[in-house]
Amino acid sequence: MIHRRVVLHFPGFEPLDAEAHRQRYQRSAAQAARVWESRFAVGPMSGTPENAHFIVDAAGDVWVTSSEIHIHDHNDLIASLRRESLWRQIAAGFRAGLALVIQGAAFAYFRHAWRFGLFFLFPYLFIALGIAIGVEIAALPLTIDLHPLWLLLSLPLGYAAFRYGWMRLSDRYHVLHLLADWRLAVAIAENGQEVAAWIEREADRAERALVTSADEILVTSHSMGASLALSVIGRLIERNSPVLRDRRITFVTLGGAALQCSLLSSATLLRHRIGLVARHTQVDWFDIQCLTDPIHLYKCQTVALSGHPDAPQPKLVFVRFKNAMSAERYGRNRRDFLRMHRQYVLGPDQKSGFDFTLMTAGPLPALSFSDLHSARPPVF
Repeated sequence: MIHRRVVLHFPGFEPLDAEAHRQRYQRSAAQAARVWESRFAVGPMSGTPENAHFIVDAAGDVWVTSSEIHIHDHNDLIASLRRESLWRQIAAGFRAGLALVIQGAAFAYFRHAWRFGLFFLFPYLFIALGIAIGVEIAALPLTIDLHPLWLLLSLPLGYAAFRYGWMRLSDRYHVLHLLADWRLAVAIAENGQEVAAWIEREADRAERALVTSADEILVTSHSMGASLALSVIGRLIERNSPVLRDRRITFVTLGGAALQCSLLSSATLLRHRIGLVARHTQVDWFDIQCLTDPIHLYKCQTVALSGHPDAPQPKLVFVRFKNAMSAERYGRNRRDFLRMHRQYVLGPDQKSGFDFTLMTAGPLPALSFSDLHSARPPVF
């Protein structure tokens, strides 16, 4: 049984700061408490801005566990991509898409996980279709041989149809957010200035968080957070940080999308750090995946495809979200691919083999979840 745990969590690409992630964790913990008939008391954010964290005090009939959770969010990076004008966001998003094609990543997505390839194409096809509709409306007088003066009406109508009709519809599908996601993927691969500064800052913060005694050190990441978590832990290994000496670290990727970045030809540093983490003898790494989540490269080995086929490979652990969700909620959300992708870190409706709250704040060693059976709840 784990009595004291330190957790470093790297969220996915969502416009949420650390406090918003804490609040979501608190809601999920309330669901988990009902399901597991245990107590998960989530405290407020505390500590300095450089070491902000919250405590989860959990207890059951025969166990008590305290977990100190540090959220390494990258909301500042997301905000910097989303504060630009609409046209700048679209232009920059398409430049990122072109970079993904030129650097071979787009073809690799389809080669190794075609559903992730479709996820890559979606925002670009959506924008392209909207532009085509707007142009068709704008050019309608010429198409049906009307007098060119009709262009004075059709041109603004075509623009308005795209800008205030199609793009408002795009908000429902988070299209601009997805374009920003691909822009950040390129920036991570190229180790851009803002990304490099973020990694150094968060590596410093991780060192401060790990200068403490605990029964377990757990690093978790969701979606794109996997690339950032690997970069930060890899950076600590590069530094030969004393906080990593003689301490085991359980490293868990949830719907990990590190290959989203590492498959770009420019991602040499990221691939190097992936190799460092995979080969570190004190790191136990496993990757939780789900077939109904298209926003990761299902059944793909991150380490091998990042150029390290001879290194120890993370164990692939498969879950089914419908084991943790009620039939009604699963049926309502199963076709919302962004919603299903978030389920890794959301609360359960019923007992199953995996629950994020239980893994990060419960009494079981996180490594025990590497042997989970999706339909069989753990015993504790």
